[in-house]
Amino acid sequence: MSTDRLAGDAAPAPEEADPPAEQANPAARAPGAPGAPAAGTAPDDRSDPATGTAPDAHSEPAATGGPAGSDRNDTGAAAAVGPAESTGRGGADEAGAAASGASSHGAHGADGEQPPAAGGADGPATGGQGPSTGQAPSTGQGPSGGSGAGQGSGAGDAEAPGPDGASDGAGAGAPTPAGQGGSGGAGASPHAEGADREQAPARDGASSPGPGGRGAGASGDAGADVPTPAGQGGSGGGAESSGGGGKGRRSAAAEALAAAVRAVESGERSAASFFNDAPAARPAAPAAPAAPRERAHAAAPASAPAPVRPASARPARGPRGEVPGSGDVRGVLAAGGAPEALAGKVAEALGEHAAEALREDPWQLLAVPGVRPDQADGFARSLLGPACEPGDERRALALTGWLLERAALEGHTALESSALRDALAKASVPDPDEALRTAIAEGAVLVFQDALDAPAGARPRAAEDEDAEQPVRVLLGLDRYALAEESLADGLARLASTFAPAQDGEAPVGDAEWESAAAAATSASAAELIRTVAAHGLVAHSGGEAARAEPAALVAAARVMGLRAYAAAHTEDGRRRLAAALSEAPGAGPDAEGPAAEAPEAASAAVTVAGLLADAEGPGRDEEGALALDLLVVLDAPQLDVETAAMLVESLPDGARLVLSGDPGVLWSAGPGRVFADLVAARRCPQVVSRTPDPGPIGELVSGIGIGELNQVEAPGKEVVIVPVRDAGEAVHRTVQLVADSVPRAIGVPPEQTQVITPGHGGAAGTRALNAALKERLNPGPGRFGGFDPGDRVAYTPAPGRTVPGTVVSADAEGLRLDCAGTPVVVVREEVGELVRHGWALTAHQAAGARWPAAVVVLPGDATAGLTRAWVYTAFGRGERHLSVVHGADAALPRAVAETPFKDRTTRLRALLQAQVPPAPTG
Repeated sequence: MSTDRLAGDAAPAPEEADPPAEQANPAARAPGAPGAPAAGTAPDDRSDPATGTAPDAHSEPAATGGPAGSDRNDTGAAAAVGPAESTGRGGADEAGAAASGASSHGAHGADGEQPPAAGGADGPATGGQGPSTGQAPSTGQGPSGGSGAGQGSGAGDAEAPGPDGASDGAGAGAPTPAGQGGSGGAGASPHAEGADREQAPARDGASSPGPGGRGAGASGDAGADVPTPAGQGGSGGGAESSGGGGKGRRSAAAEALAAAVRAVESGERSAASFFNDAPAARPAAPAAPAAPRERAHAAAPASAPAPVRPASARPARGPRGEVPGSGDVRGVLAAGGAPEALAGKVAEALGEHAAEALREDPWQLLAVPGVRPDQADGFARSLLGPACEPGDERRALALTGWLLERAALEGHTALESSALRDALAKASVPDPDEALRTAIAEGAVLVFQDALDAPAGARPRAAEDEDAEQPVRVLLGLDRYALAEESLADGLARLASTFAPAQDGEAPVGDAEWESAAAAATSASAAELIRTVAAHGLVAHSGGEAARAEPAALVAAARVMGLRAYAAAHTEDGRRRLAAALSEAPGAGPDAEGPAAEAPEAASAAVTVAGLLADAEGPGRDEEGALALDLLVVLDAPQLDVETAAMLVESLPDGARLVLSGDPGVLWSAGPGRVFADLVAARRCPQVVSRTPDPGPIGELVSGIGIGELNQVEAPGKEVVIVPVRDAGEAVHRTVQLVADSVPRAIGVPPEQTQVITPGHGGAAGTRALNAALKERLNPGPGRFGGFDPGDRVAYTPAPGRTVPGTVVSADAEGLRLDCAGTPVVVVREEVGELVRHGWALTAHQAAGARWPAAVVVLPGDATAGLTRAWVYTAFGRGERHLSVVHGADAALPRAVAETPFKDRTTRLRALLQAQVPPAPTG
C-alpha cells in the first residue's frame, strides 16, 4: 500500500485539538515496531496498518481509561437525577456506572445515542462529584469524595459500552451500587451510545406477537430455585413486557410462571416434572397454495403465524408539543428532586398514568433512557423517605429489567443467571437470589435452559448414560426478546421444512427451469446458489461485496420463471447497488423474454428491509396479511436484529423461499441478537459460500483481515494510503486535510463522496469532534436550525438501528427539511436533537451496509482497547475506490485483527433451531 504523502506537506497542528487528558502516542512508533511506519520514513509518511476481520459482536470499540459513556472532551453532562445520595452508603460513584445505562426505550439520538438524562445544562464532563448531603436512611456513612466521571484518557462514548451486562470495572457499564454511589455532580453522560445500538422502545406494554415464550428452566443456578413450566408462556398475542419491573397487569407468561412457582412450593409437583413435559405440538396448517409454475414437495407446511407488529409509535403530542400526561409527572419529579425536563420522556416511557406509576414505584424512573440506578435511588429516597431500602422488592424488579435492557444494548437477548445475580449484588441488592425468584414469579423475566455443547475432545455419551443429566446453562431474559427469538426460530423451521426432496422416480416440477437458469449463470457460485434454492425453502449465502451479484442473478432468474422474487438490502445505498446488479443480471434487460419482460424492469425487485415491512416498497400483502411473494433474498443479513428478523420471517407466506445473504466478517446488528451468525452456526439449512473474491487492493486488504491477517498490499494508484499520527489532535487535523484537499486532488473524489469513520462518538477524535472540524472547513455557519445549516451533511435515524445519510435543505415551522438520497424528509422540531446529527463522520455501525467512493478511517490511540477484527473489517470495506487510514493505534490494530474476532453475545436462536430443525444434508 502506498506511503506517498497524499495528505500533503502541511505540518501537524496539535494546537488545533490538543484535548485535556489526551495521551499522545509518543515514540512508541519506533522503526520496525508493529503498526509503526516503515523504517526510514518520516512521521508524515504512510505506514501500513495491520488489519483483520471476523464478525464482531454488535459492540463497537469501547473507551479505555475512563468510564464508558463519560466524555472526556465533550459537553453535555446530564444533571444528576435526585439528591446527592444513594440508597445505602454515600460514596463516590463507581467507575463505569451506567456506561450503557440508557435503556433501549424511547427517544434515541441519531445513532442510538441516548439523550441527556436530565436534559440539563450542557457543560464539560469533568466529573467532579459533589459530597453526599447527609447520611442515607439505611447505613449512611460519610461524604463522597468522588473522582471525576469524565477524567480518563478513554475515547468517551465509544460505540460499545462495556463488555458484558454483568461485568464490572471502568467501561463495563456496571450499575452504581445503590449503597455506594452518590448521585451528586456527575450525571450520566447523555452520550452513552451502546455501540450505536439504536433500540426500539421496549416498555411499550406489548411485546411482539408470536408463539408463547418457552420460558422453561430451573433457576437453581441463579439461586432462584424456582422451576418454570417447560413450553409454557404467553399466548400468540404478545404478553405484556415487564422489563421495567413495574407492577401492572401480569401477562399470560407471568401467570404461568407464578402458577409453576406455587405448584412447586406447595408440593403438588416436583421441579423436574416441568422439564419432562413435552411441548405442545404445533397445530397442523392447511396446505399452502402452490407457487406459480411449480409446487412445493413438502410435508404440508405449517401455517405462518400472525406477523409481529413493530413497536408502537410515540404518543401524539398536544398543542404545545407536550406528551399527554407529562404535566402531572412534573409535580412528582419535583417532589423527588429530579429535573422537570424529564417529564416528557417519563410520560413516553410509562404511559398516560406515568405520574401515578412513579408515586407507587419510584424506581420505574429507570424506564427512562439515560437514568442510572443511583439516580433512581436518590429519587426514590426523596419520595419514600425512611421507607426506602436497598432490599425493596420494587427496586430489585426495576434493576433486573434495567440490567437486561442494558444487556440488549450490547446485543444480548438473554443473560446467564449467574451474571445477572452478580450484577444485582454489585447494585447492593441484599439477596440477589430472592430478587431473581421474585422477578420470575412476577413475570418480569423468563427462565430458559440451553444445553451446553460437549467440550472439545470429550468422550461421547454411552447408551447407558442417556438418562444422565445433560449440562445446561440457565438463561434469564425479557419476554420481548424471548418471544421474538422463539417466533423467529419457529418461522425459520417452517421455511426449512417447506420443500421436501422428491420421492424416488418422481421428477420435481420446475427442476428443468431451475437447471436451465443455473446453466445460464455467469459464475459457478451463482449457479450453485440457484440450484440450492431450487430444492430448499431456507438457504444461507455468504460472501463479500463482489458476491452480491450472485443473489441478484438468482432473483433475476426467478423472475424470468414467473416467480414473484424480491431482494431486500439494509440501506438505501445497498438497495441502489442491488438494483444496478439486478439490471445487469442475465435475462433482466429490456430484451428479456418471458413473464419478466412483461413486468417492470427487474431492478424494481430491489427494496429495503424497512420499506418492505412497512409496505412502502415491494409487492404488498395478500388477503391473509402475508407478503405477496414467492422468493425473498435478504442481503446484509448480519445487520438483522432478532425483532426485525422475526417480523420479516413471519410475514412470509407458506411455500415461499428465503435466502439470507451476507458477509460473515462484518459487524453484527445494532439491535440485539446475531441472527445470521446463529443460523450459520446451527447448520440447519444449506449454506452456499461464494468463491468470488473482492477485487483490487482494498479487496485484497479486507480479505486478509477476514482471516485475521493484516497484510501489506500493492496500491499503485493510491487505493490504500496510511497516514500515521501521534495524537488525537493531529488525527483530526489530518482527517480534515484528507477530506477537503488531498483525496479530491489526488484521487478525484469530492468531499461530499468521502465518508469518515471512527470508533466512537466521544473523545478528541470521535464523531463529534471530527464533525465539528469538518463543518468548520466544508460548510461553516452559525447553526441556525438547531445547530444545522443548509448544506450540512447529516445522519438521520428514522427508526432504531437505521442510519440514513442526508443533507440539510432548510427549516421552517414544520421542522428541519432534509434531502436523503433524493427523498425529501421533514423532521419535526422536537425530534431534531434526537434523530439528526452531523454526518461527515460516522461510526462503523452507522456505516455498515453502505459504501462510498472514498473512506477515511480514523484510529485514535485512545480508542484502541475495544477494536475487533469485525470493526476493522467493516470500516476498511466502506471505500470503493480509495481508503485512507489515519493510524494512531500502533500495535493495537494488528493485535485486534489477529486476536479479537468479535465480542460475543448471549442468544438462544442457535439452540432453538437445533432443537426444531433436523441437520441440513451435507455433500
